[in-house]
Amino acid sequence: MVGWRARRTSRADAAELFSRERNAILRLARSVDVATGSRCVLIKRLRGLEDSSRFWSAYMVLDHLRIVNENTTELIGQLVRSDKPTKIVSTADVKPSPSVDAKVIDKFSAVCDRFEQNIAAISNLQTELRWPHPWFGPLDAAKWHFFTGFHMSLHHRQMKTILRAAEQHSTINFRA
Repeated sequence: MVGWRARRTSRADAAELFSRERNAILRLARSVDVATGSRCVLIKRLRGLEDSSRFWSAYMVLDHLRIVNENTTELIGQLVRSDKPTKIVSTADVKPSPSVDAKVIDKFSAVCDRFEQNIAAISNLQTELRWPHPWFGPLDAAKWHFFTGFHMSLHHRQMKTILRAAEQHSTINFRA
């Protein structure tokens, strides 16, 4: 599905998707108190997300996205320069820290700024060199660009689900 959607999505639309998701995620992250943002809650498995990400906090989602976006920025640069990457893309390498705190909000924003600036400086994202995604196979720089916004949209849904559950948890009356 990612390859099909990426081929049918313009570069401008991929950039818009990234920007829209980034802004929505930041609004959401900044709208909650630290206790809610830090609370890990178990949610049902969402389509497109690994089972191992079911017990995260909202801040862990941001940390995961920060790591992925940072790695993807570097990877796209390598593909555009025709430098064969050496780092295998692995889901294990992008797991968030369980102890992440509200400082991750600004770190996520800074990584997104860097991603957008680097992409804007590249004239052509269509690369002959491809690098494999663990689920979607070999992608060129244009498909990695599309994937980044698409990936954030999946985790945006996850974050909303986590925060709804975390807020419900905080309103439960535990008195007998």
